[in-house]
Amino acid sequence: MSQKDVETTARELQSAYETGEMVAVPPSMRPGFDLNAAYAVETLLKQFREAGGYKAVGRKVGYANKAMWRVLKLETLVWAHMYDDTVHYSDSNFATLSIAHPRSLKIEPEIVFGLKQPVVGEGSDAAAALASADWLALGFEIIDCPFPEWKFQPGDFVASFGLHAALVIGERMQVRPELIADLVDQLPRFKVRMSKGGEFVEEGSGRNSLKSPALCLAELGAAIARRFPGQPLSAGEIVSSGTLTAAHPTGGGDRWTAEIEGLSLPSLTMQLT
Repeated sequence: MSQKDVETTARELQSAYETGEMVAVPPSMRPGFDLNAAYAVETLLKQFREAGGYKAVGRKVGYANKAMWRVLKLETLVWAHMYDDTVHYSDSNFATLSIAHPRSLKIEPEIVFGLKQPVVGEGSDAAAALASADWLALGFEIIDCPFPEWKFQPGDFVASFGLHAALVIGERMQVRPELIADLVDQLPRFKVRMSKGGEFVEEGSGRNSLKSPALCLAELGAAIARRFPGQPLSAGEIVSSGTLTAAHPTGGGDRWTAEIEGLSLPSLTMQLT
């Protein structure tokens, strides 16, 4: 894909992001578009958003499931940037959220990390990844898809802001050095229970995020370092580490609660308005 085509694609996807328009033909169905082109589009989108006065504050993960890598011929997970106008903190563990141009929203419970230093090393070192984290928290990510019937490929995910609409972050737990060994053990095994309007929907586990959210963080750091050696996952960034359950359709008026068992994090409730 030529640089002109990359820029045209980026402007089309930026317009869809800002207006809620649909994109009838995903980039993956166009000549010359591959994962390299997708990251070139994502880089331009970051430049466009920063030129508009927004700040990139972290990354969100896609395809944190190795079984999907084999099916889609991926070598690792994929990612896209998140921005300061879509990431929200809720220290009271209750939040209200409104999405400006919803198309077909879904909700995902995730473990979110805040970094105090770059994530370096191999993608299999959970303890080293946790040593780079300042805090972790339970979060809700709201995703929205600009492509018909939620049909897309990994490159489409990367080039369309990672389908990211918003992230709500609950109460943060400091990752102190003396906690890391326990967290390495707990993060693959903890359970999360999702309910909607007081009705149970699904139970998930830390294992659903690349066998552990800490391993997902480690793999993300290694993958970014390979693709963009000069732009590592760095101090101050926020990482949303992949969904712990299936993504569930949602919309205005829905009230969701996630409850954790096996990890010292409080529940999180969010009301969509």
